[in-house]
Amino acid sequence: MPMKMIASIAVGGAAVAVARYAVMGVVGKWLGTGFPYATLAVNVAGCFVMGALVEIFALVWSASPEIRALLTVGFLGGFTTFSAFSLDIYLLFEHGRPGVAALYVAASVLLSVFAFFGGLYLFRHILP
Repeated sequence: MPMKMIASIAVGGAAVAVARYAVMGVVGKWLGTGFPYATLAVNVAGCFVMGALVEIFALVWSASPEIRALLTVGFLGGFTTFSAFSLDIYLLFEHGRPGVAALYVAASVLLSVFAFFGGLYLFRHILP
């Protein structure tokens, strides 16, 4: 991968790390912490912006690969992985593979939750 592409992704990711923290803090204070409102808000906002960018790139802005990577992989990927997940699903549908898209959704959710609890269980029993 070219250094210019890596730098673009890194800049986007670094910039958004603070933004995510700030948004989650504000939403948590505004709506409370009894439900993961902050995570939900970040995921929904990131997916909305990813959808908007995909359409903008397709219709009106021929951005360089580095700018696209900065905004989608770096910025939105750092803000929420749900935006990248949603883009993957969109691309599978665009390529006429709705069954694969459904399998990807189910596998991603189930395997990720299973892996989370697996890591939790494993390290709960390994660490003192």
